[in-house]
Amino acid sequence: MNIIKKPIITEKMTIQTEKFNRYAFVVSKSANKFDIKSSIEKIFSVQVKSINTILLKGKVKRFKGVLGRRPNTKKAIVTLAPGNTIDLSVGV
Repeated sequence: MNIIKKPIITEKMTIQTEKFNRYAFVVSKSANKFDIKSSIEKIFSVQVKSINTILLKGKVKRFKGVLGRRPNTKKAIVTLAPGNTIDLSVGV
């Protein structure tokens, strides 16, 4: 099962990374905090301090006059222990 799907690289998360050593990832909807923590530590070889998860509801959108809905997604904000960093530009 792929727990970590992709990193979220936005202006807001870049500021969070610089000030608070936090990184955001889109994760599997069935993943819990323990799964996310073990995956991040295994993939990036870092020590995770805490994890916050958010379930984002999909927006209702109109496409060519037909109502549709974007899928629900789950986001994890990972705070790393001091001295640890993740280089997200390597995979891009």
